[in-house]
Amino acid sequence: MAELECDRCGHRNPEDANFCSSCGAPQERPEQDKPTIQLSLETASGTDEISLDLDELPPGGLLAVRAGPNAGSTFAVDREVITAGRHPDSDIFLDDITVSRRHAEVRREDGRLVVRDVGSLNGTYLNRERIEQGELHDGDTIQVGKFKLVYVAGAAADQSP
Repeated sequence: MAELECDRCGHRNPEDANFCSSCGAPQERPEQDKPTIQLSLETASGTDEISLDLDELPPGGLLAVRAGPNAGSTFAVDREVITAGRHPDSDIFLDDITVSRRHAEVRREDGRLVVRDVGSLNGTYLNRERIEQGELHDGDTIQVGKFKLVYVAGAAADQSP
């Protein structure tokens, strides 16, 4: 069994001890790493990075904008249908001329996520391939105009929210 050394008196205590058995000082534990994912962002000023705490993701996962004017923005996949487009009423509002008003949607069907082009002019791409419809998996990239969105699955992404 591993032991922790007391910061105050140096006494060696069991790893699960909350207080030092010699001096009574609270037992300090090293910070445990939280499960995170790092995403590189392509911004107008170069590249940047964001860190997402996997324990704090919404149950259905999220879409993070990796490239485009609002790189770094995140959108929860928390409904049956998520719309993306240039129309202000879109769930994911992408304000650029390369995006159609009603461009694409992510829909939950039979326990899986499907991304679908809804008649856009420039098309919708899933992992760099133009699609009419395709199944969405953890780590997949959707391109809508200049925007690239990466899907990060939540802990219960396979269940309906």
